[in-house]
Amino acid sequence: MDCILNIQPKDASAGAGETREDAVRRMADEMLQKLPPDYVTFEVTERLSQMGALQPMNIFLRQELERIQRLLSTVRVCLTDLKLAIDGTIVMSESLREALDCMYDARIPASWTKLSWDSSTLGFWFTELIERNHQFADWLRNGRPNCFWMTGFFNQQGFLTAIRQEVTRSHPGWALDTVVLWNEVTKHMREDCVRAPTEGAYIYGLFIEGADFDRRNLRLSEAKPKVLYETMPVIHIQAIDISKDKEIPRDMLANQYVCPVYRKPRRTDLTYIASLYLRCPTTKPPEHWIMRGTALLCDIR
Repeated sequence: MDCILNIQPKDASAGAGETREDAVRRMADEMLQKLPPDYVTFEVTERLSQMGALQPMNIFLRQELERIQRLLSTVRVCLTDLKLAIDGTIVMSESLREALDCMYDARIPASWTKLSWDSSTLGFWFTELIERNHQFADWLRNGRPNCFWMTGFFNQQGFLTAIRQEVTRSHPGWALDTVVLWNEVTKHMREDCVRAPTEGAYIYGLFIEGADFDRRNLRLSEAKPKVLYETMPVIHIQAIDISKDKEIPRDMLANQYVCPVYRKPRRTDLTYIASLYLRCPTTKPPEHWIMRGTALLCDIR
């Protein structure tokens, strides 16, 4: 597809006499107006200190804020320079020309994707940028949320590790090496979460593919006809100590499907995050859902 787009004529108008440059300049103006403001370093440091800068979840938040700030700066500079280049104020460099072509074709510029995530179109990508930043800004301003949108993190594995560390520290005598993640699927949706769990964290926004989830009985069920994805209810991520048995007790694993979690529908080692446990019906053991290719996805676009 990229090859086809690259060989298209570059001097076509976008309609109503609007040139490519005019269309991209208008897009850049609109995006700059919606782009969130930069984070002020000393304000972030002060707020994190108030929240407990050395707590695992706050260390994770600081790392995520650094990455979103780097991305915001890159996008802002690119859009600003692109406008100046279109106006003839500065030279249209090769990277700016690539950004112009991508924006005109509703693709994400390579310099942005390098610092962020894949998406099907520029519109979806920019909307996700706004949503991700909103979660970080709200967390920093109002404190730890009751429920986390795990899709909105750059490093989902880091988030899960922070939960392990946090639970381990809250239990004297536990060692991180013998603490593993465990989860329970709740009956609630995002809007039903009015308070955070006493331990661990609630996450929302995952989709299930290759199956459905029965919220009443809290177990897997067959996918509905012609429905590819279903929204999962809130999942409680926690951690347990396995120092005694060296593995998760068999009675806990009975009738549990070890479900892989991926960032995108394209399932590869690069998009794999972790595995969660989903309860199976007694008549359909885990092997049934393996054959179904059942998996959880952070994003379906």
